[in-house]
Amino acid sequence: MISKTKALEAASAKAESLKADTIEAAKQGTETATATFEHAQVHVKEGVQRAMKTAEQMAQFSQGNVEAMMKSSQILATGLTDISKLMAATAKASMEESMATFKALTSVKSFKEAIDLQTSFARTSVEKAMTESGKLTEHSLKLAEQAFAPISARVNAAVETFS
Repeated sequence: MISKTKALEAASAKAESLKADTIEAAKQGTETATATFEHAQVHVKEGVQRAMKTAEQMAQFSQGNVEAMMKSSQILATGLTDISKLMAATAKASMEESMATFKALTSVKSFKEAIDLQTSFARTSVEKAMTESGKLTEHSLKLAEQAFAPISARVNAAVETFS
């Protein structure tokens, strides 16, 4: 019986040793898994923070783009209003001059006087049309430059930011 008892004791000791080894291996596995999880969690958190920062920067940049478009639109609307006023004033002056010439034509005494009056009116009309056309072109180019300035500034900011 002693040999059975010794065999049982040896088996029990062996089982205890296996149990202790298994517990130790489980502890080490748990510690390794915990460390790996914590390491991964830190990297994920850093990635999320970088993504949030990038999203905030993009939102701010986009807001600047919207503001530039609004400013450009305001400049364009104001400029077009000014150009329309200029064109209306030119048309009014031309109409008044035409009416004055027509009135003068009704009181001419000779055919030559009518031709001279008509020639003078045509020459003056062409000269004024050329002058007003130059003014209109100048105003239009200046308006285009002013209206594009805020957008151009945003393009430059984009190149600087994303280069």
